[in-house]
Amino acid sequence: MQPQAQQIIRIGSTKDKDMLSKPQKEFNRLTRKIETLEKELVEYREASTRIQQRIQTELLPLQTEFQEQRAALVRVFDRAHDSGAFKANERKKLVDIILNLTYDLISEHGRDDLKPIYDKYDPDGFDATTAEADELTSEAMKAMYSSMFGVEFDDDADVSSPEKMAEHLRQKLEEQQTAFEEQQRQTEERRAQRPKTKKQLEREAKKQTEERSTTKAVRTVYMDLVKAFHPDREPDEAEKLRKTEVMKRITEAYEKSDLLTLLRLQLEFNRIDQDHLETLAEEQLKYYNKILKQQTQELEEQLYGLQSQLAAISGKSLLFVSSPMSLEFSFKTDVQELKRSIKNLKNDLKAFQDAALMKQWLKSYRIQKAGDFDGFF
Repeated sequence: MQPQAQQIIRIGSTKDKDMLSKPQKEFNRLTRKIETLEKELVEYREASTRIQQRIQTELLPLQTEFQEQRAALVRVFDRAHDSGAFKANERKKLVDIILNLTYDLISEHGRDDLKPIYDKYDPDGFDATTAEADELTSEAMKAMYSSMFGVEFDDDADVSSPEKMAEHLRQKLEEQQTAFEEQQRQTEERRAQRPKTKKQLEREAKKQTEERSTTKAVRTVYMDLVKAFHPDREPDEAEKLRKTEVMKRITEAYEKSDLLTLLRLQLEFNRIDQDHLETLAEEQLKYYNKILKQQTQELEEQLYGLQSQLAAISGKSLLFVSSPMSLEFSFKTDVQELKRSIKNLKNDLKAFQDAALMKQWLKSYRIQKAGDFDGFF
């Protein structure tokens, strides 16, 4: 079923925009912004569905094949090391490549089947090496979190895994927040005991009046639609069904305080016309604009949340999800690059069956510093 075309909500026309008042111009700016955000949200949701499907059907199988080819390369280097065809310096380079490749495949991609090969070249073994690395990482993370959040980790805290560290940090932050809230509560109690000035009372009264007026602005539009479309007193069954469906749209918009949709419904069902919009009182427009501004902020938050979700799914920064088109392009590029990498690995596997070619390649290889393995493969 095709989505229903939305009514365009504007005051005046483009040619007479200079004749509009400031609140009228603001009303038009906000309605245009909301329409743009709604369109972007639809496009991002559709892109999110497509990308998640393509990750499952295209990217993940390629990633699995890529890691399989890398594992095959480890075994080729392992056999070459034991073949007796390579000099001491060449074997040292092979050991460096094997350790770096297997460490990444085991720790990042769960290839525990390669542990025997890793342990063959590292006297301490993979588990001892990772335990030491995890301890160093844990201390670094504790220092970073302490600096960022101002919390101190307990000496006896179990932070042996990222999950346990995150849980301990959560508890500490919760304790910190509880202490802060208690302090705030005490401050508010002391402040409440002080007599309020005349200006404070006036500000509070003005704020309450504005909040009531803003709520009333939405409710007035809502009640107009309810009177016209409430199905309970409709004798005709077909018309009753139609009004029931319309009421669902009205109620959903009202529960969200979605003024723009309620106004669209009024226009759609001829409850108001263009003249009505153009003769809205300045005071009423002010409350409308306040509601529309809040809607804009909520939609912007939704859009940012969806962009952040897509960035996490795709492993990209927010820069690469600035639009659905850029996300699609980035995904397509990743797939193409992965295919090229797999093709290159297959060529390398074939070429390295020749010891002479491997020796030639090893001449250009430099032993990597810890953590600096740039991944020829």
